[in-house]
Order: sequence, then C-alpha cells, then structure tokens
Amino acid sequence: MATATADTTSGAERGSPDRVRHPNVALLVIASAQLMVVLDATIVNIALPHIRTALGFTSIADLSWVLNSYTLVFGGLLLLGGRAGDLFGRRRMFMTGVLIFALASLAGGFAWDKGWLLAMRALQGVGGAIASPTALALITTTFAEGKPRNRAFGVYAAVSGAGAAIGLILGGLLTDYLSWRWVFFVNAPIGLAVAVATPFVLKESARGDGRFAALDAVTSTLGMGILVYGFIHAATDGWRNNITIGAFVLAAVLLTVFVTMQARASQPLMPLRLFHNRSRVGAYTVMLIIGAAVFAMFYFLTQYLQIVKGFSPIQAGLAFLPVSVTIVFVAQVVSRLVHRVEPKLIIAAGALFGGLGLYNLHRLTVHSSYPGRVLPSIILVAMGMGSIFVPITLAAVSKVERQDTGIASAMLNVGQQVGGTLGLASLVTVASHAARSYVGDHAAGMSSQALQGQAFTHGADAAFLTGSVFMAVAFVAALFLIQMRPAEVDESAPGVVPG
Repeated sequence: MATATADTTSGAERGSPDRVRHPNVALLVIASAQLMVVLDATIVNIALPHIRTALGFTSIADLSWVLNSYTLVFGGLLLLGGRAGDLFGRRRMFMTGVLIFALASLAGGFAWDKGWLLAMRALQGVGGAIASPTALALITTTFAEGKPRNRAFGVYAAVSGAGAAIGLILGGLLTDYLSWRWVFFVNAPIGLAVAVATPFVLKESARGDGRFAALDAVTSTLGMGILVYGFIHAATDGWRNNITIGAFVLAAVLLTVFVTMQARASQPLMPLRLFHNRSRVGAYTVMLIIGAAVFAMFYFLTQYLQIVKGFSPIQAGLAFLPVSVTIVFVAQVVSRLVHRVEPKLIIAAGALFGGLGLYNLHRLTVHSSYPGRVLPSIILVAMGMGSIFVPITLAAVSKVERQDTGIASAMLNVGQQVGGTLGLASLVTVASHAARSYVGDHAAGMSSQALQGQAFTHGADAAFLTGSVFMAVAFVAALFLIQMRPAEVDESAPGVVPG
C-alpha cells in the first residue's frame, strides 16, 4: 500500500536525463528493486504465525516488532535516504540500499532467535529507506520528460500496487511448501541480481552539495522508536508502569528536539514550511491515520484466519487478493473523478468506507465465515484505500513550490510508514488488554486451545473497533482541513505518481 513519491531532482536534471543504451532493461532493474521492497509489507505478514512459533514470541505485542522494527526504521530514514542519493550519487546509493536490504533479508532468514530477526528487520528498513527514494529519482534522471517518463512512472506505480498482491501469494506458497524462512531468503537473489546489473544499465548522477542531516534522522527515528516501545510496554505492564511513563517522556523530548532542529536548520530534513498549507496538513493527517488503521488490520486478520479459522498460509494469502484487485479498480475510477469532484469529498468517502469495513470486522467471532463477514469487510476497507490514495497525493503537493514537490509527496510515504508503526503499537496495546481481560473472565471451564482462539478474537475485535474510530477522525480531518478544488488537480499532477 505504498504511495510512490515524486522526485527531488533539479530542474536541469529533469530537462536533461542521462541517456542509457537499454532503457527497458534499466526500467526492469529499477522496478525489480521497488518490487522487492514492496513485497516485504505483505510477504512477512502471512508468515507471522509460523515465525511466532519458531522463534518463541510470547504475545501479539511481542510479535508486532517483526513488522514495527522494519516500518519504523524505513519511515524514519526515508527522507535521509533520498538526500543521500542527492549528495553521494543516486546510482551508488541505490545499489547500496538494495544490497543492504537483500543481505539483511538473507541473514534474517537464518535467525535463531527473535533478537537477531528484529535486528535484521531494522537493517532491512535501512536498506529500503535508501533504495526506494533513489529508485524513483533514477526514473526521473534516466527517462526523458513526456511519454518515456510517464510510461516509466506507470510501470513503477503498477509494480508498487501489484507487489502487495504478489507478496500475499508468494508468502503463502513459500511458507506452505518450504518454510517461513524463505519469505526472507527470496529477496537475496533479486537484490544481488539488481545490484550486479545496475552499473551496466544506469548512469551515475552528479553529486550535490548540502547538509546530510544524519543527526536529524537519528533523533526522529529514536524518538518514534521509544514512543512505539512505550505503547507496546504498556500492553504488557500497564500505563502506570515507570518504564512506560519514562518511554513516553523521553520520546516527547526527542521529538521536540527534532522539530526544534528543523526550525533552526538552513537545510532541514523535513522543512516545516510544508505544514503552512492547510490541505497539506490534512493530507498528512489522513495518511497517518489510514496507515495506523489499515496496517493493523492486516496484522490481526492474517493471524485470525490461520490461528482461529485454520487457513493454511497460501489460503490466507489468497483470502486477501480481493483487497489488491479492489484498490486497483477503485483507484482507476477515482483518478477520473478527481477532475470533477472535490478531493476532500472523495477522501472523506474513502475514510467512511474504511471505517465501515473495520466496524464490521469488530463483530468477528470464532465462528464467523470468510465469505459472510471477512470478505465484505476487507472489500469495504479496500474501497476506502483505493478512494484515498490518488486525491491525497495530489492534495499533498497542491500549491507547493516546485523545489519542494518531491519532499512534499515523500512525506506521505513517511506518514504512512510512521502511522502504520504507531497504529500497530497502539492497537496491539488495545488488543492485549482486551484479550487479557477475556482470559481473566473465562479461564474456568474452557480448554486452553479454545480459550486462546476466543481471547485472540476478542482482542482483535477491540483493535478493529478502535481502528474504525481512527477512520472517523480521518473523515472529519478530510472534510475540515483539505481545501483543494478540482480545478487545481491538473496543476498538482506533474511529477506525482500515486501508487
């Protein structure tokens, strides 16, 4: 569910792309790297129940770090990764990011305990944060403006959208017929092939001048990481625990320091001027909330289908295919509607669809059927996601200065990743408290296996209900913050690739 972002290259580079002898091969290399990064969002989700058993994760809160350690680092370092490409050469940093991602994934597949796996997941996040923004920038510097670049952007966006569906099926197949370890091993040959081919098909960009801002990125990522830790620690030890409180206080201090650094820096990593526009603030707010609600939905549902309903990994992967199909179809319809209907109305409608889907999911029981309860719910959520992605990307770059177009749209991806991390942490906390309360009330007179399924479902229901409240907030934010008119859509469109 990644949102592709516009480039951050200079006007000169946009007008004078680096000619390559085999543009189709160059596009294949760039798209393959993006596919590898996008796959990770869904391929690991399918394997979570097997990972939990194999490596001894003790709770759903503990297990959530398998996802959060990746998305937290990826989102936290995404802007720094783009700047690294500008300063040190995009081809060089693209290869660096791809190799880090692939080798960390390979090492993660050999994990003997959860600590090693989480460390490698964080390292994958570093690689993804470098590879993803430089891949998109390489399209701009490689393909001429007009049809060649539009076609390349179209392929990139298609890969970003299809990657989720491919990950669901591939994750199920690998986990079912080989092992959960292969959801990590599979990235190694792709990454190595991309890294070897890159010097032969892509040219290096000129190095830029500027401030690297590594300290800024580390400060914000540490602040977010400690905030996530506070939520997950509260799931097991309560909100009044001294460590929980200390984590929230330290996170607030670090994030305040980060904002202060951005306000004072001559070349900030996250320019605060981006937040002077009301519509842009609305777009970032909605994307943060959508990431929070939907990311958690996949986390709980993949486990519900396998642990409670007895689906095999491949069955669970196929169960989510309607989500990808619906998103692609609805996004195509919406891309035509944005020229005639106010974007805020489309975004609000998407939040409403998503909220209804999550609300319907909160009524799951251990006896609920996939076609009767799960399928209509996830289609509603998918309709919401498909409705939101295109207009929200356009709103994010509405009335932005040309030099800020790339960073303005990149912030959407940051918001989605950070929102997913915070949302999963907070909803896991809600689910853990609800599940523990259920066990306390029903432990007597129920077998341990039945109690486990009932408690997990009860906790997931609480998380889905909270997610529907998140969507209600997104609905209000869209209506009251986003002010973009249909006439402004064409002005915002150049260089933006909603994915």
